[in-house]
Amino acid sequence: MQERLSKEKLSEDLNATAFRIVKQATSEHVKNPAAVALGRLGGLKGGKARAEKLSAKRRKEIAQKAAKVRWNKFIQ
Repeated sequence: MQERLSKEKLSEDLNATAFRIVKQATSEHVKNPAAVALGRLGGLKGGKARAEKLSAKRRKEIAQKAAKVRWNKFIQ
């Protein structure tokens, strides 16, 4: 029978365990600046390109649906 790999963590002090958990939960995730720039570039182009592809009728339908959803939040 194999031994548990997590035995070392079980013998860890309670305060050390709490510190490790808080450290993992609060650690900042650093984003790749190049990926952020590419995502922003696509985001800036996206809405305008989509609006140009949609017909006026379809844009109106989407806008009416969105307005209806917004107003339903206040009515309920």
